[in-house]
Amino acid sequence: MKKTILILLVVAISNQVYSQIIKLPEVVITAVNYKYLNAVDSDKNALTVQMLEEKVAMFDLKSSEYYNDEYDTHYVSFYIPDGKILAAYDKNGKLIRTIEKFKNVKLPEKVREAIAKRFPNWTMTSDVYKVDFHKNNVVAKKQYKVRLENGDKRMKVKLDEKGNFE
Repeated sequence: MKKTILILLVVAISNQVYSQIIKLPEVVITAVNYKYLNAVDSDKNALTVQMLEEKVAMFDLKSSEYYNDEYDTHYVSFYIPDGKILAAYDKNGKLIRTIEKFKNVKLPEKVREAIAKRFPNWTMTSDVYKVDFHKNNVVAKKQYKVRLENGDKRMKVKLDEKGNFE
């Protein structure tokens, strides 16, 4: 008799536990300024650059302390030790334009290969990565400025993200 009561008690409790589990639909969070992330193609950039670009895209202007509905355009700066982004938002919080500059980021493979092919005995000593985004452009303009050294000779070259020299 005790076993029967104990089994019924366990079944009753387990029924209540399972009845409280509710499956909810999956929630997908997208950046308000997803077009910006597509234009800068953030996945191919260095991790620090990706993180700052995602902050720019996810920034909620209207809930920030800087928001003032009297202005048509708001400029917000984002900084990390190796770079910065100046972003312009309209009064609705949509990203209009960015100007980005990062120092000594990992260069894309195509850029490294193009430099090694054209300047085989030269060493890359520093680089600057610049991005210009405008909301009307599908793709952001990206440029790499690389400083090369070969003994006591120095040279600066400019390339796009595909490894084409400018």
